[in-house]
Amino acid sequence: MNNHNLKILEQFSIEAFQHDLIHWFAMEQRRLPWRENQDPYRIWVSEIMLQQTRVDTVIPYFNSFIEQFPSIEALANADEEKVLKAWEGLGYYSRVRNLHSAVKEVHEHYGGQVPNTPKDISALKGVGPYTAGAILSIAYGLPEPAVDGNVMRVLSRILLIWDDIAKPSSRKIFEYAVRELISHENPSFFNQALMELGALICTPTSPSCLLCPVREHCQAFAEGVQGELPVKTKKKKQRLVSLIAAVLSDKDGRLLIHKRPSKGLLADLWEFPNVETHLSFSNHKQHFQKFMLEQYETVVTLDEHIGQIDHVFTHLEWNIHVYQGQILEDVAESTTLKLVTLDQLENHAFPVSHQKMLKKYLKH
Repeated sequence: MNNHNLKILEQFSIEAFQHDLIHWFAMEQRRLPWRENQDPYRIWVSEIMLQQTRVDTVIPYFNSFIEQFPSIEALANADEEKVLKAWEGLGYYSRVRNLHSAVKEVHEHYGGQVPNTPKDISALKGVGPYTAGAILSIAYGLPEPAVDGNVMRVLSRILLIWDDIAKPSSRKIFEYAVRELISHENPSFFNQALMELGALICTPTSPSCLLCPVREHCQAFAEGVQGELPVKTKKKKQRLVSLIAAVLSDKDGRLLIHKRPSKGLLADLWEFPNVETHLSFSNHKQHFQKFMLEQYETVVTLDEHIGQIDHVFTHLEWNIHVYQGQILEDVAESTTLKLVTLDQLENHAFPVSHQKMLKKYLKH
């Protein structure tokens, strides 16, 4: 924390700020399924789901997930394929694999009780400083900071912090600020209120300052610079990757699917055969047929081009040319290569892009 920010904290009415923020949250908080109680497991699942995903998107996934895996024990004992299927469409699948692994550890080593100390909870797979702080403060009432992008945006405006929030080193500044400001009587509401304020009022662009319950405490509003904060350097542009993919059927109408590697992007999810290409459109079919022969030792023929799908990840963008086609000879099935009926597809988790491919195929 630099001297300027320390000075603002020295002059800051912390108690009044806590009161105004918590009172607003108590009156105006959204009714969300993970707020129905303080069950640390439910809070943990919700926080993992909410990483890089909107609340409206998460709600039906959360309800379905908790219905299928209502407890630590239920999730710990669940088959990975079923867990991935429950997460299908939410993206960032490493989140749920880490959650599943960590829940097994809690079940085995902590008697099914989510740890309630910073040291133990932070040692769990996939539980970073934010998630640890959220669980400890919301479920256990401990005054631990839970600093995410929302919170950094809110506090950069309230405390006039000009440090670049895209830099990992800046997080320490905001964690220090939360430790100074957090209510020890009600850390749960305090942390949730900061998140809620960022989601509903202190938004990235055009913050609703006139509706803000802590406007009189906000240094950026006082100086008229709320539109300039937070400082955040832009991410690098995504790398563009062109792919040829095909929904291939055999003589019995079964579809060929392949399981992705257990490490890396979309690990352990199923997909339709696809290959990266730098070739022109006219060479797609020949390139794909050669790939199938080399990779799967099978002869296929491609019919019409049934569409194009663009799918954006954090670091890359897929531009997928989708075909339908036929398998002309027997396929050597394995644990990672299967021929399945449409009904059997329901038991396999697919990335969103490949769900879209299936829809295009079924339309044709």
